[in-house]
Amino acid sequence: MNLADVFTVVLVIVGLQTLCVGLWLATAALFPRAVEGCAERLGSMPGRCLLAGTAAAVPLLAIGIAISRTVPNAPGKLFGAAIVIGTVLAALAGTAGLALRIGRGLPSARDEQEPWRRVRRGGVVLAITYLTLILLPLTLLAGLGALGMSRFGKRAGPPA
Repeated sequence: MNLADVFTVVLVIVGLQTLCVGLWLATAALFPRAVEGCAERLGSMPGRCLLAGTAAAVPLLAIGIAISRTVPNAPGKLFGAAIVIGTVLAALAGTAGLALRIGRGLPSARDEQEPWRRVRRGGVVLAITYLTLILLPLTLLAGLGALGMSRFGKRAGPPA
């Protein structure tokens, strides 16, 4: 393995981590209420979020992979790939709530003027933890579950 191979691997990993942080920032900017809901769900019931995410991801990924393998034409394969990619993107969107939750735990004086800094700070910490490769699937599944639970779960009634 020469130096070019080492740089290739390192820069691909750094690029993927930067992509994750960018997706979390974009999700927090475009869908702030959804990210807030995911952060609340992940903070109050992370185990349930993990179970719900696993229950949602396994069939979706299995269906997407099965469609991609069995359908002989290109539109069918594209549809199967879209199911898999959509599931991963939804999981990343839910994980933006975890990045927000981590960022809230690392407060700064500039947070009131620039609230996006919480997501960036938490996203950088979360992306660094992804180097262990153990937390990556767990947080993605929990993020998918939190997104599903915050969008389709029980809603709190109006205050009395």
